[in-house]
Amino acid sequence: MGLSALLARDDLALRQIAGPTAPDPAIHWAHASEMADPYPYLLGGELLLTAGMHIPEAADPAATAYFEGYVGRIVAGGGAALGFGVAPVHDTVPRALVAACDAYGLPLVEVPPRTTFSGVARAVWQLMAEVRLAELRRVTEAQQSLAAAASRPDPVPSVLRRLAQRVGGRAVLYGPDGTEMAAAGRETGAPEALAALAAVVRADHGPSSASDTTTPGTHLTAYALGTGSGFALGVATPERTSGDHTIASVAAVLLTLLTHLSGEHRSGSGAARSSALVRLLLGAAPETVAPLLGGAPDHRWTVVHARPEAPGAPASALATAFGSPLVDIDGDVVRILLPADREPAPQPGWTCGVSAPAGPREWPDADVQAARALARARATRSPLVRHGERAALSDLVPEADAAAHARTLLAPVAATPALVETLRTWLSLHGSWDRTAVALAVHRNTVRQRIARCAALLDTDLDDPDVRMELWFALKRH
Repeated sequence: MGLSALLARDDLALRQIAGPTAPDPAIHWAHASEMADPYPYLLGGELLLTAGMHIPEAADPAATAYFEGYVGRIVAGGGAALGFGVAPVHDTVPRALVAACDAYGLPLVEVPPRTTFSGVARAVWQLMAEVRLAELRRVTEAQQSLAAAASRPDPVPSVLRRLAQRVGGRAVLYGPDGTEMAAAGRETGAPEALAALAAVVRADHGPSSASDTTTPGTHLTAYALGTGSGFALGVATPERTSGDHTIASVAAVLLTLLTHLSGEHRSGSGAARSSALVRLLLGAAPETVAPLLGGAPDHRWTVVHARPEAPGAPASALATAFGSPLVDIDGDVVRILLPADREPAPQPGWTCGVSAPAGPREWPDADVQAARALARARATRSPLVRHGERAALSDLVPEADAAAHARTLLAPVAATPALVETLRTWLSLHGSWDRTAVALAVHRNTVRQRIARCAALLDTDLDDPDVRMELWFALKRH
């Protein structure tokens, strides 16, 4: 907030009587003090208010020296302006104080008797709130404008044009070799300096690294676009505000995505995934498609099922954390296919189920394993549950015989998938009604009704541990 905005308030009737009027000094807060040396208590940017109670009664020569020391300490402490209250201590502002403020270049404001210091402080906070609200509105509108520009047929030039308009300067996209690939906005007086600054952040290879500097009349900032991409965004503006930095940061994120997609297109990885999808749709065997996804024919994969703890969580962020672009969003469940050598870790805000490593032909089984692991994770309130891969007693029975036994045993309920899944979940959770209800997202009474229906159709006692064990083995083969 500038001092001029405070002086423009008719209700305060403030008047600047000394010090420069241009450039408009920025006021960050108001502080009243009657200390002879306020320096230790200044943070910088204050409008310091005083009624002059600390001024000693002395002859003009002594008063001149006192005021020069007083004003000098305010300037050294970063004070932006001095407000002197007329009455009740002094009828007028001391001439020596006016001279000292002129000498040190400190704006001096006369506060009339009817205006209280608390009223001035309240006005400062009100004006600052208005400035913050206006800046927030400007940033929000800029974000929406940049997002719209990114969806245009020519997204990169459009984003650069919008960015240059919003910050009132120039925006330049530099390629990995340092060449200027696209630019928008008015020319600046320091293109070489901006290019040099962009080279600095490219060398950092940081996902969000930024560097800035100031040349006469121009503020320069550069942002690295992604990790190791080599692209950089350079921005030149007449001045620097926090809102400009936020707007430029949003543009940098959008340009990172756009340059990544264009680079991916050039490298052929995006085309390879599209080819893999087409081949699957046309009936190709999964093991012949897997190499197009970045793995050898015998490469093993892991399936992850994840659900967000709060609605609206971005699936793209989860995919980035797991390092795989192979993502499917199915309702409120996100499914990710990733190479088995990438160990998935718990992710804040997500509940995950992970399958055992599987070859391409086993992807459907791995998908089922991940779904069951997710259900168990939700029921046990665990951030991540992995499907077990250890040998079991059921492995001692030939697969064909086990499958035939499972079909016969579960035949009475097999036609109703809801009953089968409820029975499977209930048994996996040791007969807990509440945890089964959570895992299936149904009411606990619904679980009770379904389990009672299973017991009736199977004509068995589900409280018998031997029955539960046999049913569990059958369900694993179902």
